[in-house]
Amino acid sequence: MTGHGTVGLPIAIDAMGGDQAPGEIVAGAARAASELGVPIVLVGPPDRIGDPMGLEVVACTEIIDMHEDGARAVRRKKDASLVVCAELVRDGKASAMLSAGNTGATVASALLRMGRVSGVNRPAIATPIPVPGSTPTVLLDAGANAEVQPGWLVQFAQMGSAYCSARYGIEFPRVGLLNIGEEESKGTGLTKEAFGLLKDASGINFVGNVEGRDLLSEDVDVVVTDGFTGNVALKTLEGGMKFLRDAVFAAMMSSEAAIKASETLLPLLLPIAEDLDPESHGGAMALGLNGVCIIGHGSSSSRAIVNAVKVAKAMVEQDLVGRVREAVSAG
Repeated sequence: MTGHGTVGLPIAIDAMGGDQAPGEIVAGAARAASELGVPIVLVGPPDRIGDPMGLEVVACTEIIDMHEDGARAVRRKKDASLVVCAELVRDGKASAMLSAGNTGATVASALLRMGRVSGVNRPAIATPIPVPGSTPTVLLDAGANAEVQPGWLVQFAQMGSAYCSARYGIEFPRVGLLNIGEEESKGTGLTKEAFGLLKDASGINFVGNVEGRDLLSEDVDVVVTDGFTGNVALKTLEGGMKFLRDAVFAAMMSSEAAIKASETLLPLLLPIAEDLDPESHGGAMALGLNGVCIIGHGSSSSRAIVNAVKVAKAMVEQDLVGRVREAVSAG
C-alpha cells in the first residue's frame, strides 16, 4: 500500500538529483519546509549532502548520474537516492517523491518500486506548457515512451484530463491530439487510429487534432502525443522561449535610449517572463503510478524546488492518484 493521499506524511526529495545538487536542492527543500509548512526528508549519502539545514536525512550509499541509462541504473544501484525515494512512498513513509535528476531513472524507480495504477499500460510524463494570461497546456507524453500504441494515447488523455482537473480546476479539459494538421485524415497511421479511438472514447472532451502552435494557445487544455514527439516539441519550445527572452532583454540594454524605454516596458514584460519561466511551474508529473512523482528540470534552482514541493503537496491533497485510477477505470 503506498502513501499517496496522506497529507501529513513528508515529501521525499532526492538531494543528489540535478545540475546544482546538493546545494540548491537542499536550500529549496529547507525553504519549502519553512514557507509552506510541509514536512520534508532529504535522501542521499549524508557526507555528500553536507549541511541538511535542519531537515531529516534518509541515508543511502549510491546516486544515479544524469548520463546513466535510467532503467539499467535503477536495477543495478538498489540503494540509490532515487530508488530510496520511491521506496519511501511505496512503504507509506512519504506522500510523494521529487527529483531534478535523471528523468529516465526517476520514472523507472517510481515504476519499479511503486508500481502502476491498475489498468494503466504505460506511465506518461505530463509537462505544463505556460500560456501567459491563461492556465498552462498539459503536454503528455513528454518523454517516457518514445514509441506508443494508439490505445495508450487514449489513456494519456484520460490521465492528462484527471491531472488538469486536479491541478487547474478545469472540470472538462479540452483534449487535442498533436498532429501536422487539423483534418482527421492528416498524420501517420498511429495518429489516424488514435483519432478514431479518442473520438469514440467516453469521458474525454476530445476537440480533434491540434498543431504545434496550439501548445501556446488558449484553445486546448491537454495535448497528447508519443514521448519522442512530445519531448522534441517541449525542448524546441524551451529553446525558442529562452532565445526570445534573451534577445528582448539584450535589445533593452543595447543603448541609452533603449535603457530609458525599458524603464516603461520592463514592468510590463517581467510578469510575462515569470509566467514563461519553467521554474515557476513546479516541474513535470509522472502519471499512471501508484504515488505522486514530480520530475524537476535538470537545472532546477532552490526556487524551482519550492514550486515543485508546492505542486507535490497540492496533488497529494487532491488525491491525484485516485483521480487517475478513476479516470482510467471509467474509460
